[in-house]
Amino acid sequence: MSSPSPGKRRMDTDVIKLMESNHEVTILGGLNEFMVKFYGPNGTPYEGGVWKVRVDLPEKYPFKSPSIGFLNRIYHPNIDEVSGTVCLDVINQAWTALYDLSNIFESFLPQLLTYPNPIDPLNGDAAALYLHKPEDYKEKIREYVRRYATEEALKEQEDASTSSESSLSDFEEDEAEDMEL
Repeated sequence: MSSPSPGKRRMDTDVIKLMESNHEVTILGGLNEFMVKFYGPNGTPYEGGVWKVRVDLPEKYPFKSPSIGFLNRIYHPNIDEVSGTVCLDVINQAWTALYDLSNIFESFLPQLLTYPNPIDPLNGDAAALYLHKPEDYKEKIREYVRRYATEEALKEQEDASTSSESSLSDFEEDEAEDMEL
C-alpha cells in the first residue's frame, strides 16, 4: 500500500484543520472540493451576511493556489457578481505554500471585503460606486446582504435547487412512462 504524496497529505491536513476551526465546511467531491460558510466581517456593510464559498484545490496544492468563488451573490469591486469569481492577488499571484486554507477565510477574504481594490475591478459598477458614491455603495451592499446573504436566502436557494432537481427527475420518469405507452 503506497502512502499519500506530501501534497495530498498537506491538502487533507489543511481541510481537516479548517473543519476543526469555527468554519462550517461541506464536502462536495472529496477533500479537494468543498464549500465553506463565510460570514461578513464585523464593522463593514457585509456584517451579518453569510455566503457559501466554493473551494477547489488543484492537484498541485499547496504549491498552486486554490480556486475560490462565492456561490450566492455579493456586491464587491473585486468579485464577479455573476460567477462569484474572486480577484485577489494573494490567492491568484502571490500564493505560496506557506499559506493554508485558514488564511483565506480568516485573513484574505475579510481583508478584501474590508478594503476593496477599485483600481483592478471585476465588477466595474461596484468599483465606480465605491469611488464616487461611497454611501450608495454601502447601501447597495446592505441590500445584497438582505436579499442574497441571509440564512433564509441560503435555505431558499438550497430548496430551489433541490426542487428543480427533483422536478427534473420527475419529468424524466414521466417522459419515460409516456414513451413506454
